[in-house]
Amino acid sequence: MTETQSLDLAKQLIARASVTPDDQGCQQLLAERLQKIGFTAETLNFGDTQNIWLRRGTGAPLVCFAGHTDVVPTGPLEKWTSPPFTPTERDGRLYGRGAADMKTSIACFVTACERLVAANPDHAGSIALLITSDEEGDAYDGTTKVVDVLKARGELIDYCIVGEPTAVTNLGDMLKNGRRGSLSGNLTVKGKQGHIAYPHLAVNPVHTFASALLELTQEVWDKGNEYFPPTSFQISNINGGTGATNVIPGELNVKFNFRFSTESTEESLKARVHAILDKHGVEYDLQWACSGQPFLTQAGKLTDVARAAIGEVCGVETELSTSGGTSDGRFIKAIAKELIELGPSNATIHQIDENVLLEDIPKLSAVYEKMLQGLLA
Repeated sequence: MTETQSLDLAKQLIARASVTPDDQGCQQLLAERLQKIGFTAETLNFGDTQNIWLRRGTGAPLVCFAGHTDVVPTGPLEKWTSPPFTPTERDGRLYGRGAADMKTSIACFVTACERLVAANPDHAGSIALLITSDEEGDAYDGTTKVVDVLKARGELIDYCIVGEPTAVTNLGDMLKNGRRGSLSGNLTVKGKQGHIAYPHLAVNPVHTFASALLELTQEVWDKGNEYFPPTSFQISNINGGTGATNVIPGELNVKFNFRFSTESTEESLKARVHAILDKHGVEYDLQWACSGQPFLTQAGKLTDVARAAIGEVCGVETELSTSGGTSDGRFIKAIAKELIELGPSNATIHQIDENVLLEDIPKLSAVYEKMLQGLLA
């Protein structure tokens, strides 16, 4: 196999306009490649989302690559230097929507597996790919549903590598061994609308909420730990009033979010918010939505193997980090003993002229291959 195989496959995937949740045949292309080397393909579609579970072998340990074929919308086409779904090499980079997030990673998954199997067709353990078309969208019918299916039949993962873009400056300089949880609240503070000249006949919800807001913003929710920063509480939107200057509003709407560490739980944060609101006598309705629990893989075999592979291929020292937003790792960790995220640079993801360095593509495939060798040894 030549080092252009990963680039060629990345281009084939980028050329398919798989805007979430439309897979546009990407998963079928992967299945056709991997079935030739002994993988079985299982389609697990839910709603408009296409998912595929590809596996070679039945023994332990099971090493799983996970990712998504869907991409975010392109934005204004006229702002792209080259068409977003026409993969283009320019100035040492590969341009196209999904180049960094995350079709290059998926291409490298496949070519790493192909080389590993060619060199060692009787390898120990099993290799799998879990691919969805709904990571960039609602994520209701994607990885989370596949995880439910696998869990129900006792098909658990020993080591999982999610191909999310994680590099900051150089390929391999950062991997994610966890992510913070995300808990959102939609708070309606109740008052009584009235004329601003007759405040005794009204109840201003902005005023009744003010002291509670101050306490919420000053509260120390936890102090984090060696892997996570302290839990963060942030107001994202606050709105009240009719727009008139002479009307006391009848309601105040407040939207807020916690990005929380493993030192806190969804339940504990909810209870503490309610306690603060009640303490200040706020009359309210509060709706909660948790889009992801925090997860963590302690430094161990998977991180050790990744660091060794990165050091050998890329010549850099890897930082373990839990920064950034959420990923499908939050679902997979429920059935994976150890999980990390490792992929190309995240500098241009979701941007106009998204791209990856051409020289990073064969390197990333080589890192994945060496990880397979280390984990299946």
